[in-house]
Amino acid sequence: MMSIAVAFEKARAEGRAVLVGCMPAGFPTVDGSIAAMKAMVEAGVDVVELEIPYSDPVMDGPVIQKASDIALANGVRVADTMRIVEAVAATGAPVVTMTYWNPIEQYGVDRFARDYAAAGGTGLITPDLIPDEAHDWLAASDAYGLDRTFLVSPSSTDARLAMTVAHCRGFVYATALMGVTGAREQTSSAAPALVARVRAVTTDLPVGVGLGVRDGAQAAEVGSFADGVIVGSALIRCVLDADDEASGLASLRALSADLAAGVRAVNR
Repeated sequence: MMSIAVAFEKARAEGRAVLVGCMPAGFPTVDGSIAAMKAMVEAGVDVVELEIPYSDPVMDGPVIQKASDIALANGVRVADTMRIVEAVAATGAPVVTMTYWNPIEQYGVDRFARDYAAAGGTGLITPDLIPDEAHDWLAASDAYGLDRTFLVSPSSTDARLAMTVAHCRGFVYATALMGVTGAREQTSSAAPALVARVRAVTTDLPVGVGLGVRDGAQAAEVGSFADGVIVGSALIRCVLDADDEASGLASLRALSADLAAGVRAVNR
């Protein structure tokens, strides 16, 4: 299994950004989500962002909400995440997990970190957990060698941004837009400035940009200034809108390949 740090180093040596592809655990089924994530990796996704479905999201747009609702209705639980992580990590691609904090607290913070590390996960992206309130997670991630990615946004003050970045490990997640996730016609004009602000306070951590990318052209645009391009809703919609599993996987592979070509088209 490759670490997040190695994935970014490898991409940097190739003069390009890392492509991070997101898919909810258990969508449309546990086995279906494993097949989808493997298809993404086979088509060029560098890092898989596995999202733990949650019934009360604060950041997810309608596409991810609908996919998560399907997974929850089919009975997916946090424990299923471990089997999915293990199966996807076996491809050699790093697996990072986006999750709201309540499911981790319910599972048990230390127990989750132990089981997740054993399954091959690299770390967590926690959209509703801020460093000020992350004492248990900071301790558990240190104990089990896991990365921790907190979010910064265009509205973050300089002091807040510096404090948040100081607590990150693996990479920093820059939310390019104010609002929820979802593919958009244009990428955010605020994203380059936010990435520059992060780089002003750290030269060690890569910066991944999320929210809004829908195709290879936009991936190339974001990849020209960010270290990582994070794509969720556009990939999930491939499966969500498909008539059957085979056509969904074919569409997912095609978009993943387009996005991968986009980040590789930029000479950084």
